[in-house]
Amino acid sequence: MISAVVLTKNEERNIERCLRSLDFVDEVVIVDDFSKDNTLNQISKIKKQNDKSKFKIFQRNLNSDFAAQRNFGMQKASGEWILFLDADEEVSKALKKEIKEVVKYASLEHDDLVGFYIKRRDYFWGREVKFGEVLKVRRKGILRLIKKGFGKWKGKVHEELKVKSQKLKVIKLRNFINHYPHPTIKEFLQEVNFYSSLRADELFQQQKKTNILEIIFYPLGKFILNYFVYLGFLDGPSGFVYAFMMSFHSFLVRGKLLYYDTNKNN
Repeated sequence: MISAVVLTKNEERNIERCLRSLDFVDEVVIVDDFSKDNTLNQISKIKKQNDKSKFKIFQRNLNSDFAAQRNFGMQKASGEWILFLDADEEVSKALKKEIKEVVKYASLEHDDLVGFYIKRRDYFWGREVKFGEVLKVRRKGILRLIKKGFGKWKGKVHEELKVKSQKLKVIKLRNFINHYPHPTIKEFLQEVNFYSSLRADELFQQQKKTNILEIIFYPLGKFILNYFVYLGFLDGPSGFVYAFMMSFHSFLVRGKLLYYDTNKNN
């Protein structure tokens, strides 16, 4: 049995595409952070068109902790295998077939095989971007499919799924998740501001420090890395905007961290 876990927060633009791509799983667990748009109505529409018992919907405050939200969803899932999918992602047709094949293979013949890395294709402003910030997940993938009980999410923001032991086997699948982030500059800026606040708070809680030189040169170094070293310029204007915005995110993280540290006694 395969369960999918999806986190939502005001995802009316994306949720229908995401859920329709999960037609091959046995169960969908949705953890909603009290959406204020039409997200829940969209989910209800999909439920009516499918087996209603397939969907489990929970409302839970994010509390600035994505790992805890995902782990909560995993706890509520009934499947032997758990697939994690973001609301702005979809499972490609080729990946659906591959997941069903490898889960069957692992369950029958390889008890030590407990997880799968899945590569991701990113589409930005209507075109696929292949380089820069997205290059790593496009080539190496991210751990998104795991046998229940053998892994846990860690990190409040930019969270990662970790297997319980290095002795357990994790391999990479051939096919892709499709990702459709940042549909407008306004939403991109809102997301950069939101995630940079979460990251700065996380670093502050860890008693990390920064300084003016790091605030200036770290974002600049990140832009050079993503745009030139990782060939973001090959993605044209989209590659430039993506590299600039992710560098701006780095700037905001460190600027906010300095602000928190400077004002911690106020």
